[in-house]
Amino acid sequence: MTGNEGRANAFKKGTSFAAAGFVGMVLSYGLSLNVSFVCSIQNQCNLANQIISVERVNQYMDIQSEATEVIEENRPLQDWPQDGYVELRDLKIGYRKDTPLVLHGITCKFQGGDKIGIVGRTGSGKTTLIGALFRLVEPDEGKIIIDSMDIGTIGLHDLRSRLGIIPQDPTLFHGTIRYNLDPLGQFSDLEIWEVLGKCQLLEAVQEKGHGLDSLEIVPRPAYGHSYISFCQRDVWNYLIHGTDQDPIIIVVEDGSNWSMGQRQLFCLGCALLRRCRILVLDEATASIDNATDVVLQKTIRTEFKYCTVITVAHRIPTIMDCDMILALRDGRVAEYDKPVKLMETEGSLFRELVKEYRSHTSNTNI
Repeated sequence: MTGNEGRANAFKKGTSFAAAGFVGMVLSYGLSLNVSFVCSIQNQCNLANQIISVERVNQYMDIQSEATEVIEENRPLQDWPQDGYVELRDLKIGYRKDTPLVLHGITCKFQGGDKIGIVGRTGSGKTTLIGALFRLVEPDEGKIIIDSMDIGTIGLHDLRSRLGIIPQDPTLFHGTIRYNLDPLGQFSDLEIWEVLGKCQLLEAVQEKGHGLDSLEIVPRPAYGHSYISFCQRDVWNYLIHGTDQDPIIIVVEDGSNWSMGQRQLFCLGCALLRRCRILVLDEATASIDNATDVVLQKTIRTEFKYCTVITVAHRIPTIMDCDMILALRDGRVAEYDKPVKLMETEGSLFRELVKEYRSHTSNTNI
């Protein structure tokens, strides 16, 4: 083999080694490029999510604040409302300026002490009307008069503290029985126990065995909490209770250790304590059992006999003995009269709803 041939062979071998190394380098960079590409897509997705969060924060910043809590120059009397008279004057409400109105000129009068039932199909404006009473939504036009006072001219605290409500989804707070019934500490133990008895909650509270303010003491769980949180609670329990066991609050967050019906009765107890002249039931019986419904209706008829009670009905039988029925259709007053007269009127919306309810009930019982 000549020298030239040897050099040619060596060059070919070096070239093959270089090609193999190049291929390995390309594969290595290709794999890392794939990882980088995946990370890039993930970062873009995270960026999109964060941008949505920023947009949402901007939306919250643009939300108009509620009205003033207290207007000193126009505060109602201490015993307002005395009669419980409510008048709706050409009430028009829309949730935004660029959307259609939900209520279209509602006009009617609720006499003091009357029991008013509000009915209508889904989307007819029942909940919006109740929200307007508490100024959760402000009217575009018209006004609401309670005992000769325009509620739009007084502070929110003065309005909402004088009205009672039992909502469809009642909320209880983390704390004691007393805190949930009387958070401002305005009433005595005797008054609170008396209200618990009227609401048929006395036995349930006594079963807890710890009164209105006490905390129930049970051994702490063996897992599920950090060491630091254990140490913090141990110090608290030792100082307050002389024990290192965990206190379990009688009412947990959202009241989940009480049934839905019992939570409704707690809201009724709040209204009883405050002796509200106007009580609103926003489909309060929609998600409770019949036994609790009977207790609720009996207590309302007894304790709020001379008060104005406005009931948004889910169960038609709960409003059959009302003094007046307000039927809404598409945000307008379809009819407003005594239930007996509406049942006798051909084509009455209330009559149709009663028939549908009875038909649904009979089919369910089959």
